[in-house]
Amino acid sequence: MSTQSAPDAGQAQPQTKLDIRFPAQADLVAGVVDKVVALARQLHGETDKELELALALTEALANAVKHGSKGDPSREVRCRVIVEGPAMTIMVRDSGSGFDPGSVANPLESAGLNADHGRGLYMIRQLVDEVRFERNGAEIHMTKRF
Repeated sequence: MSTQSAPDAGQAQPQTKLDIRFPAQADLVAGVVDKVVALARQLHGETDKELELALALTEALANAVKHGSKGDPSREVRCRVIVEGPAMTIMVRDSGSGFDPGSVANPLESAGLNADHGRGLYMIRQLVDEVRFERNGAEIHMTKRF
């Protein structure tokens, strides 16, 4: 894990505050979430947004382990936290080939009501302020403003 500090002068520049790489094992997800939430508390104090952040990150990391990396501990999951002022952007990258996020049915609409997947992405979108996907869906960027 590496940590960088913010510059002293001028506007707040985006700074990578955490960069964690871990084997794709479900039992390691909670420890990563704890580190990110602790960083959010350190930077922004205790707010009601930490639970939302924790839930969204848990889901993103679980998806990266289970779907992207197929639960294979020889594969790697990366979680990087970039801070810019009151916003935290969390990038989760898995070692898979990705997926089309647009193809996941909304679980509140008829096509998604009986689907056995897709609720996690819906939940992430409700819990954070911005979501975008890169690397053909193998990388999710979630921004939460405090």
